[in-house]
Amino acid sequence: MFAAIFSVALAAVISCAVNPVTGKKQIMLMSEAREIQLGLSYHPQVMATFGEYADPALQAFVQAKGTEMGKLSHRPNLEYHVRVVDSPVVNAFAVPGGYIYLTRGIMANLNNEAEFMGVLGHEMGHIAARHSVSQQTKQQLGNLLLIGGMIASEKFANYAEAAMQGMQLLFLSFSRDDERQADQLGVEYASRTGYDASKMADFYKVLIKMNLSEAEGGVPTFLSTHPDPGDRYNAVLRDSKLWQDSLGLPSYKVNADPYLQMINGMIYGEDPKQGYTLDNTFYHPEMKFKFSYPLGWELTNAPTQVTVQPSDSKALMLFTLSNQKSLESAVDSTMAMYGLTLQRAERRTVNGLPAIVTLSKQQAQNQSTGTTSSNAVISYFVEYGGLIYLFHGVSSEADFANYAPAMEASMKTFAKLTDLSRINVKPKRVYVKKVQRAGTLASALSYYNMPQSMMEELALLNNIELNKPVPAGKYIKIVSE
Repeated sequence: MFAAIFSVALAAVISCAVNPVTGKKQIMLMSEAREIQLGLSYHPQVMATFGEYADPALQAFVQAKGTEMGKLSHRPNLEYHVRVVDSPVVNAFAVPGGYIYLTRGIMANLNNEAEFMGVLGHEMGHIAARHSVSQQTKQQLGNLLLIGGMIASEKFANYAEAAMQGMQLLFLSFSRDDERQADQLGVEYASRTGYDASKMADFYKVLIKMNLSEAEGGVPTFLSTHPDPGDRYNAVLRDSKLWQDSLGLPSYKVNADPYLQMINGMIYGEDPKQGYTLDNTFYHPEMKFKFSYPLGWELTNAPTQVTVQPSDSKALMLFTLSNQKSLESAVDSTMAMYGLTLQRAERRTVNGLPAIVTLSKQQAQNQSTGTTSSNAVISYFVEYGGLIYLFHGVSSEADFANYAPAMEASMKTFAKLTDLSRINVKPKRVYVKKVQRAGTLASALSYYNMPQSMMEELALLNNIELNKPVPAGKYIKIVSE
């Protein structure tokens, strides 16, 4: 049945068109009008998943540069929308229809406008060459099912990854040829707007260093969607020189100081007001709640939901809010939304808060094989502060007995947060400081009392080795509350 629906949908959108970049005819599985419509529909979902970073001047800057570059792109009539989203991960991505997103994490790691323009151009290159459209068509129906709110799938690891970002679209994996072409277009677009596109290669050096630190726990998302930065470093330098020789401009902009001043004060790392973890307890200072989770499980916090998962990925805990006004209606709505069959429900209190606990089943279909399997779901619906909080603990029926006790024990720890020391937590921020006297980066950072434990991280943030000289008057980035 699913295959039949897919075939009909596919036949309805197949057309032959000229690729805007190559000028060659190719089969397009989506019209430009449909592409724009999809981008328009995905945009609010992206913003709900990440949230917009609250800096009007920065938002105005990235949009203005996107508009400027878009007019020089291979699709000058397409309206480009560029936003900085409120996520600490180092990432940038594009969705069909001209929508480009950069995280505050990547903005903090860039050191000048030229690097920014290279990243922007790379993402615009994916849109101009319609890479996103090609990949989106292949996954469209499956993505819509995920967006629709499946609580579980046969492979909990895959679902947790999708839940972390809110929609599978953000994990599109482009081919190496697509990435190389996007690099080439990024260099072209940055150069034609008058910027030194070779600085894009400098940022690849940062990504290479981040990749080397992966074993220490740093896993930047940008690397998972933009592979092999080392292989592309020299290609970007070569293409930059070719474009500069071709254009023959007297100079090419870098604009380091203006860029650094623009990100001065930017939140760095996790923003505690959106929730943070300490010693296997998740705290939310603004909504004033807390709960603990099993030791060894991984917690991922997103604006709309929190997921917690064991290392073997055989279970999943999902924590979110209901849009219902009562516990009973929240239960009914959840059962209908996720296709759950209620087995048992009982009223309880959780640390003095009214609650309903349910046990239910869900039939999950493997779309590749057509087979079905049964999942067991334990859910806690807790009323607090006029809101209904939801915990769902999911595993296969065969594994449920192994994971249910740990999941339920976590759910029972949900409680009011009253400890002021956990409520009044301030975020770390990037601050731009002037080097007071010539010396090494390490000495400049020490002058501003940066702890030894942060030295390597700050060297990466500035893209300068600790033992390299920095002149007096140069702006550098430090991190403090």
